[in-house]
Amino acid sequence: MTPVSLSIVMPCLNEALTLATCIRRAKEFLSTLPLPSEIIIADNGSTDGSVEICRAEGVKCLQVSVKGYGAALHYGIMASSGSHIIFGDSDDSYHFDECKPFYDKFMEGADLVVGNRFSGGVEKNAMPFLHRYLGTPVISYMGRKSFAVPFRDFNCGLRGITRAAYLSLGMQARGMDFITEMLARAGYRKMNIAEVPVKLYKDGRNRAPHLKTWQDGWRQFRQIIMLSPKWLMLMPGLLFLVAGIFLFFALLFSRITIASINLDIHTFFFGSVFILLGLQLLQFYLLLRFYGNRMQFHYLSRLEEKMIRAFRFERGLIIGGLIFLIGLILSLIAVIEWARQNYGDLDPMHTFRLIIPGGLGIMAGMQIMIFAILLNALVTFNVKFEDIKQNWIH
Repeated sequence: MTPVSLSIVMPCLNEALTLATCIRRAKEFLSTLPLPSEIIIADNGSTDGSVEICRAEGVKCLQVSVKGYGAALHYGIMASSGSHIIFGDSDDSYHFDECKPFYDKFMEGADLVVGNRFSGGVEKNAMPFLHRYLGTPVISYMGRKSFAVPFRDFNCGLRGITRAAYLSLGMQARGMDFITEMLARAGYRKMNIAEVPVKLYKDGRNRAPHLKTWQDGWRQFRQIIMLSPKWLMLMPGLLFLVAGIFLFFALLFSRITIASINLDIHTFFFGSVFILLGLQLLQFYLLLRFYGNRMQFHYLSRLEEKMIRAFRFERGLIIGGLIFLIGLILSLIAVIEWARQNYGDLDPMHTFRLIIPGGLGIMAGMQIMIFAILLNALVTFNVKFEDIKQNWIH
């Protein structure tokens, strides 16, 4: 889609020291383009004279009452008239007169263009050490693996998007998690996405940045692991399940000795614990993946689809019910043996090999039945994302 008009949107919260410079750089860039253009400042409640600077520079200043970086950007983009939008921070950390690569990618048909500060260069003291060498690389790696997008710099604040593409995303995030949600949704829709080198400059503030390293970093990390929970649930779940099954069946009938180490009912018990823990993690993983798919953040793999189908309502209830029944029968056998001993002392080495599988069957069977019910509820009461109406979005 060839650009027919271009808007530059800047979120602003008390950026009086740098706002005029950013506006003038944006004007310089826009003056080189052969198409209608505009600059919109999405002000989020500035009290330092930023609004007056907008008036003096002759640009539109939109007052956004909903607090948050994402909210300011959303309302600014929605208020713009351009067929293509470039947005970035108004602290002069990005120079808007260097936005030609974004326009070039738009001309090539890109729907979404994201800057890469690592390929474009980072000015000395422009990015904190932890952000540069730990936070952003880790988040970017997790994002690429979770959402199947090619970006090497998930946190770059200078981006461009077509109006049609943005409207199709249905963005919800209000805070800094806006940047991750945008990339996840773009990946889900298989948009034509591109990455361009962007230089990061030391901002011109005389105060601490709005970005909070640990709070916002954790929020973004949390968003990724919730939307693609393989980091938190799938890998640990598989590990616990495999280890638990191995220990459980190895010790089901008798103890084993490895070198001078004796493994018996105590290890047998923890084998059952590992099985339950692994089962729980895998079930919650599938629930979150299913929810994320319904919210259009990612696609399900074929294996995930088969696993979800395998535990749909009736089938899940039957499988869970059978496992529950086996556990109940084993437990009843243990009670009968206890009664035969006049409810006296029992041999723990023998009895626990009935009690532990019995308890495991009862708990695992109930978990599977509850999982089937929850999964069915998500299917039955699913509301497609496009139909969700929230006032702040509009």
